[in-house]
Amino acid sequence: MEKSEKSFNQLSAEEKRIIINKGTEAPYTGKYNNFYEKGNYHCKQCDAKLYNSSDKFKSNCGWPSFDDEIPGAVKRIPDPDGSRTEIVCANCKGHLGHVFKGEGFTQKNTRHCVNSISLVFKAETAPKKFKKAYFAGGCFWGVEHLFEKQDGVIDAVSGYMGGTQKKPSYEDVIYRNTGHYETVEINYDESKISYETLAKLFFEIHDPTQKNGQGPDIGLQYQSVIFVSSEAEKETSKKLIALLKTKGYDVATKILPSSPFWKAEDYHQDYYVKTGKSPYCHRYQKRF
Repeated sequence: MEKSEKSFNQLSAEEKRIIINKGTEAPYTGKYNNFYEKGNYHCKQCDAKLYNSSDKFKSNCGWPSFDDEIPGAVKRIPDPDGSRTEIVCANCKGHLGHVFKGEGFTQKNTRHCVNSISLVFKAETAPKKFKKAYFAGGCFWGVEHLFEKQDGVIDAVSGYMGGTQKKPSYEDVIYRNTGHYETVEINYDESKISYETLAKLFFEIHDPTQKNGQGPDIGLQYQSVIFVSSEAEKETSKKLIALLKTKGYDVATKILPSSPFWKAEDYHQDYYVKTGKSPYCHRYQKRF
């Protein structure tokens, strides 16, 4: 949402001369004239996004040049003498410069000649990349529910992994022996929580010693499995299992390579949030 007039940024005398009183800065003096970093150019007065760096080009005219604007961000106003067309911020009407057509600088054949002082550049930031981890520990309702409560976990998704059939349904997994395990996909921010912390939690929210399922849920689809996507995940999982064995736990958890993950039906997602119930066979028990 754009700023209202009452919340516009305070301008210096020189900024007012150009942005409010439609002045022009001296050519080749603006900070963005020979500036080509990746990011977006915003209005100095109201912060509205005006231009993307991908539309900036070198024209040697003395001012920053763009051959396109963010859709709807810039308004064109013919000068009173009819010889030029002024461009202003569509949100706050702050003066930017002028637009010219037919000069042939780029394929778009347009040049927005903009005062640097009317702009604020904001660097492009790479989107944060989250990692994924896959755990099967009985009914996915409880595993998903307890993982989602952890700081650093973006979300947890119930689904199926390990079988051969593509896009299996719940009925396929339960009644047609597809070889899938009820698995939870964990999307997490590695800067806030580590894979080892997730794996430790996995061993502490279900019984890793039960061989035939989990609690009252019996069958291959309910068995304890860690699906690993890298050698590091595999080594971490093996290390934790070895540590549990030194503590007297006869760990039944399998370590298998990750395979296609198939998201379960919508009614399985966030089951305990939707129903207000509590997990019937998953609870936290400290083991490390």
